[in-house]
Amino acid sequence: MLLHTKAIEADAQKVPPKLERCVIVVDEALPPGKASNAAAVVAFTLGQRHNRLVGAPLVERDGTAHPGLIPIGIPVLKASALQLRELRQKSLAQCDVVDFPVQGQVTTDYAMFLEAVEAHAGESLQYLAVGLVGPRNRVSKLVGGFSLFA
Repeated sequence: MLLHTKAIEADAQKVPPKLERCVIVVDEALPPGKASNAAAVVAFTLGQRHNRLVGAPLVERDGTAHPGLIPIGIPVLKASALQLRELRQKSLAQCDVVDFPVQGQVTTDYAMFLEAVEAHAGESLQYLAVGLVGPRNRVSKLVGGFSLFA
């Protein structure tokens, strides 16, 4: 389950994609497969929530078309579990946040995932990944200290 956090949708509607930034920050302790999964889950929801960030279809010389991709890129950065929690909290009032709680990789049953998250108070949740979309300067300031996930 990806928790919908406070989105600044009115601002997002007014800002052209080139002035926005999209970033995913993943728990640095995750092994590559789980980190990739967490980033993919967050990216999927970010794409659904911000479909204006999807670029024009890619067309080959012979006319074969491929779906459009995000033209502004999505850096995947790393942070500690504590830094992820703090980043999420600081970001709520600054940009749109999509977060992925640890319960998301404990089960493949979405109903059980919903129940597992519901059993926790918000401040006790831990996150595997946090995705941000918002004004370039705000998002850059929020993630400025993080390095690429490698």
